[in-house]
Amino acid sequence: MTRPTNSIHGEWSSRWAFILAATGSAVGLGNIWKFPYIAGENGGGAFVLVYLVCIALIGLPVMMAEILIGRRGRQNPVNTLKSLSSEENASSTWRFLGWIGLLAGFFILSYYSVIAGQAMAYVFRTLSGVFTGVTADGANSIYQSLTGDPERLLAWHTVFMVLTMVVVARGVKSGLEKLVRVVMPALFIMLVILVGYAANTGEYFSQAVDFLFVPDFSKLTQESILIAMGHAFFTLSLGMGAIMVYGSYLSKSSSIATMSVTVSIADTVVALLAGMAIFPLVFANGMSPDAGFSLLFVTLPIAFGHMAGGALFGGIFFILLVFAAWSSAISLIEPAVAWLVENKQISRRRASVTVGFAAWLLGLLTVFSFNIGEGWILFGMTMFGLLDYLTTNIMLPLGGLLIIVFAGWIMAKNSTQEELAIRSPIFYYIWRILVRYVSPIAIIIVFLNKIGLVG
Repeated sequence: MTRPTNSIHGEWSSRWAFILAATGSAVGLGNIWKFPYIAGENGGGAFVLVYLVCIALIGLPVMMAEILIGRRGRQNPVNTLKSLSSEENASSTWRFLGWIGLLAGFFILSYYSVIAGQAMAYVFRTLSGVFTGVTADGANSIYQSLTGDPERLLAWHTVFMVLTMVVVARGVKSGLEKLVRVVMPALFIMLVILVGYAANTGEYFSQAVDFLFVPDFSKLTQESILIAMGHAFFTLSLGMGAIMVYGSYLSKSSSIATMSVTVSIADTVVALLAGMAIFPLVFANGMSPDAGFSLLFVTLPIAFGHMAGGALFGGIFFILLVFAAWSSAISLIEPAVAWLVENKQISRRRASVTVGFAAWLLGLLTVFSFNIGEGWILFGMTMFGLLDYLTTNIMLPLGGLLIIVFAGWIMAKNSTQEELAIRSPIFYYIWRILVRYVSPIAIIIVFLNKIGLVG
């Protein structure tokens, strides 16, 4: 199978556009609350140091591998793997690696849209002052009234999915790129504003900075290292075909190594800024930072409700969440849309509607998991829990592992060397050693940890 030299979908207009798009894919709801919390609970600055090492040993090599595969193939993940395996005289079954990523992104989008819809609903609730002076029971009741009403939850799920389809239908430059050029700078600006707002809490801001940055090596355990390894892989949106398809739109003149380093730094900076914005408010109100998604929808609304200007800054926070979710969602739907356009010869608009509607339908399982379908249990999990477990614990680690096996062992050395175009032979050999030996072992450990066999 002959591979094209250019993507039929077009290219990013600049390296900056790719950086914004890839960072938007990586930055999601989990970055806003999960990384800051696990960093603080596992040694603060000590954990951050371990995490950065894991980014260098796992995240960066895998991201570079995924981008180089995408740029060399210039197609959707399925067709790219099929073309490259043929070019490398490897089995055509490698195309199923593309299907793993494509389906993982599709499954994640189905429930991600429901959670993002909740964030959209909270923008209006917060700005209208609903949470002013609210109690813990009151905040929980407001959240339950949203998730417990399938019609209301379905409406917000629908709005978010339609917004995602509209952007993707407009194409790479007119849709994806235009969105991230507005959304990502706005996201950074809103984060800085919220950090400034949180700084007004005085001693609690200092407490949050200590929580995140002061090294406490006594809290570093084997489990902490496993958590750092896992988050370094998952935070960069790897293994789901998104970075691969974004790489297929990257020009040949762009340095894959430079792009990967920049995206990794931006993703980490967003996570740390989010912690500096959130945790002073949590500490100022005597609350716990370990509440998971309820931190976003119950704990923080209480905090905003008891602070001066809380309605305005709380609204800004939830707009930030929506922007983070939106930039991630377009990357989740893009691989499947690209596959339909390339393989079924249909327009992007029709492909976007087809994939979006299918993901919307699957998302009904998540919508109902919060209310009328709470009793729908399979393998001891709700439908939402099952989709989350299947993608996060199985499909993404498996996809990431196979990506680096393909790049490190199946693709010829000349092929990867040509695509990466790293001027220093030493740096290329370091990357090659990492993808062939270090990163696969690390991802296998992460996978075994996720399914409970290593802990």
